[in-house]
Formats: sequence, structure tokens, C-alpha cells
Amino acid sequence: MLLSVDADGRSRGVYPVAAALAHALVPAAMERHPELVTAHDVELRAVAPDLGVPARRRSIAAQLSRPERILVPGSRHTLRIANGLAEFVRDHLTAVGGAVTLAVGNIDRADATDREFLEVAGRRVDGSLLRVIEGGPVPYEPLTPAEHDGRADELEASGSIRPQFGEIAFHRERGSDRGLAVKALREAMSRCLMEGFHHAAADRGERALELLTPDTDLDVWWRTAYGTALAYSAIDREEEARALLDEARRRGVEPKARATAAYATAMLLVRHHLPARRDPEEAMAWINEAVTITSLLPDRRERAFHLSFDLNGAALVQLRRGRLPDALELVQEAVELAERDLEEGEHPIHRLVLRANRGSLLAMVGEPGKALSDLDAAIAADPGYPDYYIDRGNLLHRLGRTAEAVADYETAARVGLPFPEPYYNRAEIRFEEGDLGGALADLDYVLELDPGFVDAYANRAGIRAAHGDHEGARADAVRGLELDPRNVHLLSALGQAETAAGRHAEARRAFDAALEIDPHATATLASRGALAYESGDLEAALADLSCAIDLEENPAYLFNRAMVLRDLRRIGTARRDLVRAAALDPDDEDIRRELDRLRTV
Repeated sequence: MLLSVDADGRSRGVYPVAAALAHALVPAAMERHPELVTAHDVELRAVAPDLGVPARRRSIAAQLSRPERILVPGSRHTLRIANGLAEFVRDHLTAVGGAVTLAVGNIDRADATDREFLEVAGRRVDGSLLRVIEGGPVPYEPLTPAEHDGRADELEASGSIRPQFGEIAFHRERGSDRGLAVKALREAMSRCLMEGFHHAAADRGERALELLTPDTDLDVWWRTAYGTALAYSAIDREEEARALLDEARRRGVEPKARATAAYATAMLLVRHHLPARRDPEEAMAWINEAVTITSLLPDRRERAFHLSFDLNGAALVQLRRGRLPDALELVQEAVELAERDLEEGEHPIHRLVLRANRGSLLAMVGEPGKALSDLDAAIAADPGYPDYYIDRGNLLHRLGRTAEAVADYETAARVGLPFPEPYYNRAEIRFEEGDLGGALADLDYVLELDPGFVDAYANRAGIRAAHGDHEGARADAVRGLELDPRNVHLLSALGQAETAAGRHAEARRAFDAALEIDPHATATLASRGALAYESGDLEAALADLSCAIDLEENPAYLFNRAMVLRDLRRIGTARRDLVRAAALDPDDEDIRRELDRLRTV
């Protein structure tokens, strides 16, 4: 099948390429294997809402009005969509024995959504099933402003969902009515934000701001600027977001707008994608301003919503400042305020977010029973939202209830789009239980979904090393360090791989680099100590292993130090280390054997 598509994001909106592919494949898939369409309903509805794919998985947010849908999808949402759609295309074409050649025109002007999908499909769908070639440029029809007006009217009258994401706005911009163009762009921006299409939202917002005049109503300017700033913050353009929020403060004094700008500024400061640019102290000043303003709002219900929202934000800032009890107190205040002053059933998403956040903080302060109660309530209120299953699974894992934790991770994977966290977390449990093959399979899939998931490289390197695949472990460590050069776990994994390969100088450099970043990295100290022992430097080995044991009394570290002490002829001290190691791990045969040997010395 040859499919020609115009990828221009300005004139065609979001996902024109993915939507064309869905339109070409879904009808046949619904006839021949409808279970595949059902399994990918969320992503197909996202890229081609006009196809009418029945919704199987959905959060309660889908049933609420836009003002109550306070959870804007995160910056990785479109990556999840791209992965889900790539899996649908791969599985459908494999099942029917088909192949598609996509001839993509104007690919250089494609929206970020399609660029991401094409990148993911290129990695995950075999070229024999899906081939992408660059088509010729698709010229615009030379329409007059009046003809653009007519085309926009026609699209609006059709009631189609897809043009709302950009095509109507495109024609309005080229039409004769500036006011209608701004309205269409703002509507497209709002829709894109709520769907998580943040690059497109930023584009529509920028275009709308360019059309606004100095005498534009301040509320219109503010809503446009705030939506654009929100989109910027999701695509790592925090400085531009801050500039818009600062401009809003210069332009107006309306209390709710000032409070919203203050809250948004605080979130930029604690969530900046560059950790070095985060400033929780300045964030505290801004969030306090938001709380001060919203606490003075005269209407009880309006105050309860906005103030509890800001208190929740203040809790995050306090958490980033390392003040966990203060964070918990703020969220508790927010929960009580919402329960007392909001009407029954009002703002359900906001309420469950507060409960879930309180549950996470209760888990951190060591109150697992109360934490589980809150997380249970959040999941019961919105069983179609995957993130809370992850939070509850993590708590259950810490409590040793691993089967229940795995069940939560698997539910999160089932109700949501494909995303790495449930598989990464399940891999940890599988590794702990000795299922190295299962853990490796999970981590392989994590990195298939997101090749930038740094922690997965560190964990997979460890598993590959345990399998004896030291070159594979080294490759994972090197790849991870390309993404995060100061990652202590990856530097340590690299050192272990170099040690196994006999490259002792390279191993020592890796361990030294890790310990320069974190002198208390216990496992790295122990590994460098083991390397020093292999290299014959017993005093250096003794020093590193002693530091590691001071930080963590681990039977393996005690055993290794005992071997160093034995070779230094400090038999009594070596024997004491082995006795303690045997008490910590009485089933270890190596410890028992060496202890028996030293007892005869």
C-alpha cells in the first residue's frame, strides 16, 4: 500500500501522518482482529478521533468539563502515544501480512507529534512492514482571504474534531477577520494543551499572541499568555514561560491571575528540566504569594479550590527544600479545606490528586497504613488513571508485598498507554527474586519504549554483568553515560565491567570518577576495594572496604575485607569479620568455608 500524506503541521494540525495511517489501517483491523484495535483504543482515538474507535480505557477526566480537567498530560505523553501506535501498526501489518510505504510531503514542516511518531516507528517497526520516504512538497492552494474564510466556515460547520487542532486556525489566520483568527488559535491551543500536544499548543499560542493588539482585552491576553507559558514549561522552554509570566505581572492586578502566575513561576523554579537551574528557595517566595492571594478570595468555594491547589503546590516546594513534615502538613490542610468548603462531587480530579499526594507523603514519613488508604481511595475514584497504581505498587514493594506490587504495575501497564515505569519497577522485583531473564526482558522493553531512560541502562548493565555479559554491561554503561555523564551508578557499572575485562586502569578511573561525585557511594567503594585487592594493593583495598562497611554492614563486604586481612596476616580481625558475616548471612557457603579454614589457623 502506498500512502501519500501532507505532513505540514501548520495547515494540517497535529498527527496528520499518524492519522492518515490510522485511517488506512483501522477499518480492516476492526473487521479482521478487533481485539487489536481495542487494545490500542487510547492512542488511536488520540491521533484519529474522527474514526470513532470505541473507548475502552479512560480516566474520569474524560467525563468532566474542561475547567475541572486540571491534570494536563505530561511532556512524555506523546511518546506514549507514538509507542502505542507503532505497536498497533507493527502487530496489524504482521497479522495481515501487509506493508505500507508512506510518502511524506512537507516533512520538514511536520508537527512535533508526527516527527516523534516517525522516529519511534523507525526504531520499532521493521522496514519490511513500514517504509517512509520523502514525498514532494505539497503546495498551498492560492486562496484569497475570502476563500480562506469560507474554508474555515466549512470546517467549523462540519463539526469535525481533527481540524480543531490547527486547520481552522490556519485558514482563519489567512482570512479577513483578525478576531476570529485569534479565537480559533486560542481554541486550538486549549485543545492541544488538554491532549498533551505541547509543541503544537505553544505554536498556536505564539501565533495568537502575535495577532493581539495593544488594546486587546487584558483577560484575553492573559489566558493566551498563560496557556502558552504552560506549553513552554512542558517542552523545556522555561525561560520563555517565565518571561510571559513576568509580563503578566507588569500588565495586570486581577487577584486570581496574579496568584496563578505566582504558582506557575514557583513550579518552573522547582521543576526546571536542568537540575542546576532549580531554586526551591525562590520558589517558596512565589508560592507564598499565591497562597496569600487565594486565601483572601471572598467566595468560599472559589477560595477552597484555588487555595487548596496552591497549598498543594507549596507542599511540593517544601518537599524539594527537604522539609517533609511541612509538606505533609500543607497537603493535609489542602485536603481538609477541599472537603469542608467544596460542594459534594465538585472538582473530583482535584480531590483525588490531593488524596494521592497525601498518600505519597505519608509513605515517606513512615505511615504506610494511612498512605495505602489514600492511594486506595484515589484508585477507586479513578481506576482508569495509571499513575496511582505505580505509586501504590512502589509502597507495596517497600512493604515486602511484592505480588501485590507486581499486580499494580501490570494494571498500570494495562490501563495506560505504553510507558516505561511499570516495567522498570517490575524488573527490580524480578531481579530481587532471582528472575534475571524476566528482569532483563522488562528492561529491554523499557529501553525500546524510551532510549533515554538512564536508570534502565544502569540496571540492565548490572543484570548483564550477572549473566557474564561484561561487554554488554560495558555498552549499557557507556550509552547511559552519554546521556548522564555524572551518573554514579553508571560509572560504577562501567568500572565493574572494565574490572571483569581485566582493564584495571580504566576500571580505577571509572570508580574514582564515581567517588569524586559521591564519596559515600557504598557499592562503588566496595568495588574499588575489590579491584585494589585484585591489583595487589592490600592497604588501599582495606581502606575502601572499611569505608564501605562503616556505611553499610554488608556480609559480602565483610567477607572481602576478611580476605584482605587474612592476606595481611591479621587473622584474628579477619575471623571476627567472618563471624559477623556469617551471622548476617548464615546460608553463604563461602563465608562458612573460609571461617572454618581460619578457625584452624
